[in-house]
Amino acid sequence: MSPDPSLKKGSPVLQFTVMLESRVGALSGVVKLIQECHAEVLGLKLAESSDVTLARLIVTDPDIVMQQFLERGIAHSMLEVIVVELKDGVSSLHNCLSVFLQAETNVHSCYSLLVRSDRDQPLVVVHLEDAEFSVSLLEKQGFKMLCQEDLSR
Repeated sequence: MSPDPSLKKGSPVLQFTVMLESRVGALSGVVKLIQECHAEVLGLKLAESSDVTLARLIVTDPDIVMQQFLERGIAHSMLEVIVVELKDGVSSLHNCLSVFLQAETNVHSCYSLLVRSDRDQPLVVVHLEDAEFSVSLLEKQGFKMLCQEDLSR
């Protein structure tokens, strides 16, 4: 997976998607596995259906989590996403979304992170149809994009 050129300062943030059986404890088991390999879940979004649940995860160490998933045969996919710091707190969410409208790009997925940046501002994970153009517009509006190194501990 080649890095997104718009994220010049570091590695792109990777989102894992794991298909979980619809059974009690499935999500807990995946989170426990991630913690056992000394990584943490920073972002979580669930999409449930009657048969399976799709868990979308942002973690502190994607390389070690990917290795554990491969070793244990856990089916997963990875996708580059952007993480936007809402510069003026939650009130700037509308401004952020307006940039995507201006870019005429579809928002495929959006959710907040469980952690905050070092500047104590809300963080939003976004998967966009055209991330490169949208990121350039966000930066012109003063929004900060975080890279994986900003999220890793």
